[in-house]
Amino acid sequence: MASKLLPRLARSLHSETVGTNLHKTPSRIKPEAVPVPLYGGRHLVTLLPGSGIGPEMTSHVRDVFAAAQVPVDFEVINGSGEELVRNAITSVRRNRVALKGNLRNVIDDAGFIAPNVLIRARLDLFVYVIHYRTYEEVHSKVPGLNLIILRQNTEGEYAMLEHESVKGVVESMKIVTRDNTQRFARFAFEHARKHGRRKVTAVHKSKQLELSDGMFLETIKEAAASYPDIQFEDIYIDRCCQKLVKKPHQFDVLLMPNLYGTIVSNVVCGLAGGAGLFSGINYGEDLAIFESATRHTGDTLRGRNIANPVAMLNASVNMLRHLGKTSHAQLISDAIHHTLSTAKIHTFDVGGAHSTTEVIAAIKTYIGDNLHKYKSQF
Repeated sequence: MASKLLPRLARSLHSETVGTNLHKTPSRIKPEAVPVPLYGGRHLVTLLPGSGIGPEMTSHVRDVFAAAQVPVDFEVINGSGEELVRNAITSVRRNRVALKGNLRNVIDDAGFIAPNVLIRARLDLFVYVIHYRTYEEVHSKVPGLNLIILRQNTEGEYAMLEHESVKGVVESMKIVTRDNTQRFARFAFEHARKHGRRKVTAVHKSKQLELSDGMFLETIKEAAASYPDIQFEDIYIDRCCQKLVKKPHQFDVLLMPNLYGTIVSNVVCGLAGGAGLFSGINYGEDLAIFESATRHTGDTLRGRNIANPVAMLNASVNMLRHLGKTSHAQLISDAIHHTLSTAKIHTFDVGGAHSTTEVIAAIKTYIGDNLHKYKSQF
């Protein structure tokens, strides 16, 4: 049964949203954001602890939130397979914001389940944003990097349209639609303008994939014409990877289809200090899920007290900013920077010898010592 490449769950979830909505008549960005609900002055947020080190990292986030007196409560969704995906979708739709650990792919009697992909597709989280900014006093291949990557999150090779046509022959469809690319492009240029960025680079392979990547590039170019204040260029994916390794500071904002985004994000993570530092945001029209930038479960680090908690903490900081809790976000962000750059308390993945709990203890100490400076703004 595991050889079935498009399982029952994927087919049922895909047919409702991806097959009939996303790739044919994708919904448009709403003119006004829907406010996130408050209950007694507190936000209720979906928490997906995930697999591997996810439960440990999200537990540390909750400890830090308690220390910083963050007015957020979590609706925790555990489980696996179909039940997890359905419960997660219901919860995120209700709360509209989630903090998420990476979910392990499952092979069971229904076939192969990729819950991370299914949740993004079913909730129409059409764009993924990662901001890479290196930390002082944390070793990296390229100090001073400040780069934003936006990837289209629901189409391309991750459209979940593949099957075994005859035994030993697998066909996989790469989906690119003009409407979805248009809204992705609008989001990307608006994001660049909002954050004061001056150059946007589209990454593609249009010479070899003339129809799919060709339409992607053409649509991005059309959108770029509406933003004359932002310099636009395009580059082939292979050339982009080469330039990232040699001279990454030449890029400002990169936008690209789904699979290329996965590859490039991991390359940049390696250049900027490692996967344990950076977070990403999945955006839909009025939904957002916050998680670590690279999508690995970290099974080999589980239970060893050596995993870097900063990526998940940064995801929580982004979440607080999204919720409008900017002072709480700034307090935790300042605590992270102080721990890494001033106190120089680093886990082994960034060249240090400190444990996970030592990093968290240092962050909580900074929060305790400085909470009074921020409380008047809460």
